[in-house]
Amino acid sequence: MSSGSRAQAVMRFFRFPKSNHPRNLTPSIAKHSEHRSKNALELHFAPEPARITLKSQPEAVSLRELVLWRCKSLFTKYQPTWWLPNGHMQTVHSVVGDFSAEDQMWYERRLLRLSDGGTLGLDFAPLNPALADDTPIIVVQSGLTGGSHEPYVRAVLAPATAPVDEGGLGFRAIVVNFRGCSGVPVTSPRFYNACGTDDLRQALTYISSRYPNAPLLGLGFSIGANVLIRYLAEEGANSALSAAVTLGNPWNLVQNTLALRESRIGSLYLRGMGAGIKTLLLHHQTAFLANPVSAMALKPLLRMKNPTLFDFDHGYTRLAGEKPPFPFKSVYDYYEFASTHEVVADVRVPCLTINAADDPVVPHVQRPSPRAQDNGFLVSAITKAGGHLGWYTGHDGRRRWSTKPVLEWLELFGRHVVHERRVVSISRDEDGFLREPQWPNLGCTEGGTGIVNGNRPNMLQGF
Repeated sequence: MSSGSRAQAVMRFFRFPKSNHPRNLTPSIAKHSEHRSKNALELHFAPEPARITLKSQPEAVSLRELVLWRCKSLFTKYQPTWWLPNGHMQTVHSVVGDFSAEDQMWYERRLLRLSDGGTLGLDFAPLNPALADDTPIIVVQSGLTGGSHEPYVRAVLAPATAPVDEGGLGFRAIVVNFRGCSGVPVTSPRFYNACGTDDLRQALTYISSRYPNAPLLGLGFSIGANVLIRYLAEEGANSALSAAVTLGNPWNLVQNTLALRESRIGSLYLRGMGAGIKTLLLHHQTAFLANPVSAMALKPLLRMKNPTLFDFDHGYTRLAGEKPPFPFKSVYDYYEFASTHEVVADVRVPCLTINAADDPVVPHVQRPSPRAQDNGFLVSAITKAGGHLGWYTGHDGRRRWSTKPVLEWLELFGRHVVHERRVVSISRDEDGFLREPQWPNLGCTEGGTGIVNGNRPNMLQGF
């Protein structure tokens, strides 16, 4: 099926009648919708949700009302594929399944050279679009060793970037691949981690410089969701992203890592994630081992037969950061600092978070913490099933329930909401690096470009 046909099939599900405009929502409709949500999934709003201004009316509207109006799939029951009844099977299917023929995507890759010597890979879609300069842009952070090739990424971007006349949203999308992932070269000893937001920040500087009139919408998966939430919390009201949605965020890294280590099956997931990290580091070992500090930490790990993610975080990640609070005294200090279950309270743009209660990689799904419960910008959805970035539905296990609420949220905040113009002061220094004054240590400039096939079945996928 072509990406256009796939987009039409997905987008047919969320055309809403004008009578469901938020100003026409009666109390009985709202009450009925909330009753349905209790039977379908857990949906959390703050006692006083943020008020959002729409392009169609002058009065601000409650975020709860907007969700009732435009995110109706959050009030329906998720029915898993019958032969993928639990989180383990959903997760394994996501990791080993061949989805290369589904939601096919091609990207234009632009490499960003960073002032620290590193390289980021930004993948743009659709190819060669004739789009207005204010077309909404979805900025994506994928999972642990993933990238733009991930099936869960393509499941959203294929319909999101398809033209409107083919049933798509007609948006632009840019995947910010982690250093070394999805074929991006490594040009410095610095790696990525669960709390590092500077690479995303520099990517947003570049994107804002190219598209100053476009609203930017964040989309994060798994550890990329954690990084996205940290960025939103650090920036607060100054965020370059005007709204965001996350899926499969691990939230409390201490609690979830301990649970995985104490479980026989959980330790297998840690080993699988460790294998992915080891593959990346071995592929780029020339760059990492050229640095004496990195080499001292990495050589013992790379000699291990089956290192886990915990092994890498203990022996390398907690030590490898280039600025405080790195290095950390223990891996749990690193996990505690990197966790987002508390800092999410500082997010100041509308943010939808989606998790599955049976996620075996995130065995302790985080309900809103006491500090975050009063944050009116947050909407938290927890399905009973879905695994880690699975949510497969239908008889063939190819379609994902999660695609629909994500598209609904992105369409709402990309197309219907008034975006306050963010004052951006971006300059180019004598070396050609784009910089923002509040981040004088950060800078980026364009490197090479090329076309990327996002449908490669042999790439690491699933986490």
